[in-house]
Amino acid sequence: MAEIVIKNLQKNFGEFTAVRESSFKIEDGEFFMLLGPSGCGKTTTLRMIAGLELPSSGEIYLDGEEISMLPPSKRDIAFVFQMFALYPHMNVRKNISYPLVSQGMKRRDVKAKVAEVARILGIEDILDKPVGGLSGGDRQRVALGRSIVREPKAFMMDEPLGALDAEFREHMSEELKALHDRMGATTVYVTHDQLEAMQMGDKIVVMNNAVVEQFGTPRDIYDKPASLFVADFIGSPSMNFLPFSGAVSAGQSQVALGQHHVDVPQQREDKQGELVFGVRPEHISLNDGGSLRAEVQAAEYLGTTQIVVMKSEFGEIKARVDSTLNVTVGEQVGLEFNSSTVTLFEQANGRAIRSALNEEALQHG
Repeated sequence: MAEIVIKNLQKNFGEFTAVRESSFKIEDGEFFMLLGPSGCGKTTTLRMIAGLELPSSGEIYLDGEEISMLPPSKRDIAFVFQMFALYPHMNVRKNISYPLVSQGMKRRDVKAKVAEVARILGIEDILDKPVGGLSGGDRQRVALGRSIVREPKAFMMDEPLGALDAEFREHMSEELKALHDRMGATTVYVTHDQLEAMQMGDKIVVMNNAVVEQFGTPRDIYDKPASLFVADFIGSPSMNFLPFSGAVSAGQSQVALGQHHVDVPQQREDKQGELVFGVRPEHISLNDGGSLRAEVQAAEYLGTTQIVVMKSEFGEIKARVDSTLNVTVGEQVGLEFNSSTVTLFEQANGRAIRSALNEEALQHG
């Protein structure tokens, strides 16, 4: 059992706040992603869970035990760094066995554990090689082996694939997820790559400017963003934002975009002023009957689909449509939105307005 609970966690460096009042729960056995841009506080949060940084305030629980002020050696947590952090004077076998040797385990048992880990990671053939001559992927496997050999309660991974090239990074991400599934261990993984987080994570915390913007499953994060930041950060292309002035009321299922009345999910609260209409590119279709018109600026061919870039009275709009659809630069097209997927936001604070679409996600995020 390796459930991790974070309550009101805060970290200050002098007058600078790196993490502000963060709270979330990591279930036992989850592959949990801490996602956000550089400097958002995700690595600092990971280091506090591991004990490499002490929190300024707040609580961290591991298996129900409060560990906020315990040293790393007392937490039974393994840490995998971005730059491998291997011992260059040792070969692969000695790097992997080092944690067990330092704990005083019998030589026979150490040999058996190293052999088991090498088999899991597929590195039996390089056990006696020096780490200096290994490829980036093999060095990352060795770093993982050194972490999993002692079977900790949880793994902390700080962008462990960041130093690999794109093709091998995708391959290693699949291997990491498969390894996690076989072991069933709780894993907390830091990344700035939203695609990596969506592909690998059971749950995701999205951070920005030291605060948790949203916490939930990849599907909820994508389909029901809690803020303009999340909607913009997740997805490629990101969500379209159409700013408008107006008001919405609880129970309302339509908004006025200028002279156009557009269906939206039933609203759950009253808001007025400067608002934003948000819709994903794949939830827009080009239809001559659409009331909102736009001019085609470009079309980006992606194989089975294409991204059509258009100019409208509300700014640039991108639609992901079938690649067989013929569009011509300069032509006027009508736009139709999938009303059940639309999210409205308050422009001033960037928060999503509660609706039939996102009410549950906002309550639990």
